Amino acid sequence: MKSYFNIKAVILLFLILLASPVLVAQSDSDKTNSIVSQMLTAMGGIENYNNTRFIQWEFGKRKMYWDKWTGDVRIESTEDNQCILMNINTLKGKAYANGHLVENEVNTKKLLNQAKNWWINDSYWLVMPWKLHDPGVTLKYVKTAKLPDGKMADILEMTFNAVGVTPNNKYWVYVDQEDHLLKQWSFFKNFNDNEPQFTKAWDNYQKTGMILLSFDRSKGAGGPKNVVVNTTVDSAIFTKL
Repeated sequence: MKSYFNIKAVILLFLILLASPVLVAQSDSDKTNSIVSQMLTAMGGIENYNNTRFIQWEFGKRKMYWDKWTGDVRIESTEDNQCILMNINTLKGKAYANGHLVENEVNTKKLLNQAKNWWINDSYWLVMPWKLHDPGVTLKYVKTAKLPDGKMADILEMTFNAVGVTPNNKYWVYVDQEDHLLKQWSFFKNFNDNEPQFTKAWDNYQKTGMILLSFDRSKGAGGPKNVVVNTTVDSAIFTKL
């Protein structure tokens, strides 16, 4: 009888140990989802973000106009004296260089592809906190850490599965435990890297329309400037030079 109960105890212990990694993974997933949910609420809520239609901003020497609902964008590059009018979903559009329509099909395709890469980069520096649950994004809870202002933050790791222009990248995002806003981010060129290429502030949140966006950030943080959210715009912005 004693031997029988010992066998049952061993089997029970084995089952508990077998289930433990699953329970831990589930717990980390729940914690990560809770952090992201609180962050989205703090920024105004995903419904208000989805209802936000027109956003314009500056990034470096480029100016962006974006119709979130249709995917139409206008990208002006003063440095290259170019203006690209395209749909970011279909990648169809037209390009102007030095004030003239580019007629050559090969050159147009090249400029449209360049503009797509610009838009992916420049828009990510603006709306990344809203995209943590995008398809192809894998989130993992890392640890807690102290922000430069002394407040504690939860660190989430972002990796990517065959999405974006640089799917091998990795990010750490630091979410303030008090106000639940993303306050800092680290960029790793490769998901296997142990040290980031940079860590920068993601600060100076401002209410634009019905949501909070971070722009005109601290010195050295880079990122978007002069962000404006509109409910309506002149449709010619996306069709005419």
